[in-house]
Amino acid sequence: MGLKNKKWRLGVPRALFYYYYGSWWETFFHHLGVEIVVSPATCREIMDLGVELAVAEACLPVKVYYGHAAWLAPRVDALFVPRLVSVEDKSYICPKLMGLPDMLRAALKPCPPIIDTTVDLARRREEGLQSAIKGMAKALGMGANRVVEAVAAAKARYREQIFTPDGLKENTARQKLTVGIIGHGYLLYDRYLGMDVPEKVARMGGKVVFPEHLTEGEVEEACRQLSKRLYWTLGQKIMGAALHFMDRDDIDGIIHLTAFGCGPDSLVGDLAERYARRRGKPFLLLTLDEHTGEAGLNTRIEAFMDMLYRRRTA
Repeated sequence: MGLKNKKWRLGVPRALFYYYYGSWWETFFHHLGVEIVVSPATCREIMDLGVELAVAEACLPVKVYYGHAAWLAPRVDALFVPRLVSVEDKSYICPKLMGLPDMLRAALKPCPPIIDTTVDLARRREEGLQSAIKGMAKALGMGANRVVEAVAAAKARYREQIFTPDGLKENTARQKLTVGIIGHGYLLYDRYLGMDVPEKVARMGGKVVFPEHLTEGEVEEACRQLSKRLYWTLGQKIMGAALHFMDRDDIDGIIHLTAFGCGPDSLVGDLAERYARRRGKPFLLLTLDEHTGEAGLNTRIEAFMDMLYRRRTA
């Protein structure tokens, strides 16, 4: 499919890996002259749409992705749903994310055309990236010269990206604790899906630190404590951040935010909690699904923060 008409509207769901690469995608397509439509922030309407369309076995973030795609479908001429296989050497993305284009074609009726460029950087990173870029350009019917400029602009914008939930306000008057919050970016930075956990911690006086605040080298160094490298890209990042935070005296405690039904997280969460227990680092696991009540969640976070304050002042 070639999108040679610049007036075509390309829909980008605001979910899953949008929270990692959204700035790259938006800048790239914008510089190619394509009109980009990003779905609005996650809300009850979008979540309900996704829960209704997705298979019951899907994890909550995938269900929400369905909702964003469904919201966009009648408003755009095509959807951008890359088939993410691997984004780094020797590690992979969850199979459910690899199959999203096919899953959406089966669920959305009617379904607009889907640009499902394969991104596989597992063995030859640079070659895989160039192949993915050429695939996107071919689908859009764009020439090589415009693509080179668009890639340069996208890379520059991506390097400037700040990984923090929009509008996060810290309570500096009470701020005495530093809390590491680990988890997938599409939970941490989606305020509705992640039930605003970072904001809740910040309001209680916690200075929040995220995995994305660490360098790639810091994550890799921390992961050397494991007996073998984790298979999943995000699992490796989350576990590396957890181990790094456990080794830092200035981190008072760790909160792991996870989604019910996530297979890799069930392993990583248990592994991180075991390491935290051995090292005496306070650790709170919060598992979310579409039925999670905010009152109970607030109570658990408040109790955890109060415990951290008592430890600090003891």
